Amino acid sequence: MNPDQQIEANRPQRPRSVRARESVLAATDALLAAGGLAAATIDAISARSGVSKATIYKHWPSRTAVAAEAFGLRMASTLPLPDTGSARGDFGAQVRLVSEFYASPAGTVFAQLLAASVTDPEAATFFRTFFLAGRRQAIATMWQRGLDRGEVDAGIDVEVAQDILFGPLIFRLLTGHAPLTVEQADQIADAALRGLLTDAGRAVAARDQL
Repeated sequence: MNPDQQIEANRPQRPRSVRARESVLAATDALLAAGGLAAATIDAISARSGVSKATIYKHWPSRTAVAAEAFGLRMASTLPLPDTGSARGDFGAQVRLVSEFYASPAGTVFAQLLAASVTDPEAATFFRTFFLAGRRQAIATMWQRGLDRGEVDAGIDVEVAQDILFGPLIFRLLTGHAPLTVEQADQIADAALRGLLTDAGRAVAARDQL
């Protein structure tokens, strides 16, 4: 059983435990929205949720793990999956959405969680499970649509394609060396897609720009 599966296997099933978990996640979500990761301490989560610290630690290894799950669940529906009819349209729109997300207050929380997970391996597992896994699966769905239409290069692994498209945005978020604007997002998408699209995909993109 891998770490992600272990998280689910350890989930409480009793209604009372489920209610406590939901209260903890709702409280953590509110604290993150109000003050970022620094505000989501175990003491603050316990006080706001009415759930004891002992119970919180029974189900999460650290406050970063609680925050990662709460943030991931809230953000799961924040970035809708574009379906424009072309790979160029889909990925261009998605890069824009992700860039806007990173430029928002929620992007700051994302950066805080990402940084905290570097030194907290258990929290990193929660971060991958409840945030990254869902987003990467969504992008894989878009990539498969492109493959089905013959618009993206079947020789490129989807994981590599995702890193090429969205890695620059995370780098900008964490370093602040360049802006996260619509114009910059479009330039990143254009540069990445030159190597990811097939001739057919580029033809569709050119047609859509007419």
